[in-house]
Amino acid sequence: MSKQEKKDQTQELIKETAKNLFFVQGKFNATTQEIADEAGVNRTLINYYFRSRDNLIQIIFDEAHRVEKQKSELIMNSDLPFKEKIANFIDGSLKTSLTYPYLETYIVSQINSGSCHKRDVEKHELEKLYEDIDKEMELGNIEKMAPIQFVMNMIALLVFPSAVRPLFLENMMISDKEFDLLIADRKDIILNMLFKN
Repeated sequence: MSKQEKKDQTQELIKETAKNLFFVQGKFNATTQEIADEAGVNRTLINYYFRSRDNLIQIIFDEAHRVEKQKSELIMNSDLPFKEKIANFIDGSLKTSLTYPYLETYIVSQINSGSCHKRDVEKHELEKLYEDIDKEMELGNIEKMAPIQFVMNMIALLVFPSAVRPLFLENMMISDKEFDLLIADRKDIILNMLFKN
């Protein structure tokens, strides 16, 4: 194995470890030392490869975000019927919630700390989505409302449970496993709430 391959492998290992600590286990306060210990590497390597803990977190967050954005664009730009597109979008979002249970909580914490993320929807994409929603309302498939309300309903039904996961676990007195089962069951529930038929 070349020196470069070894370096790439170590960087990947550190990123995957940090991703697991943050977005899977919800340990947002994990220190550079804790990340290094979990990855089985020397702490100085993290600073050598990523300059700082915050920089590492930004990189793994940006990567996770980019993958999600590409998946969403693929769905929304497809030629599938509208309800099918929305069903696929919901499915993809719920799968992400199951893979990275604390990603939404992390995003909310970032927004609350003022490190809000830049807009990642193009104006023409949004206008096209609103047009599609309007058509579905005219056809009687969706309750009549401002299209933005439909989008807000969908995002709230999808994101809110995961964003407040720790609160639900505590107050509903359920385990992580039980919560994951609830999330996995949400696709049809959400579709039935959004569509009349």
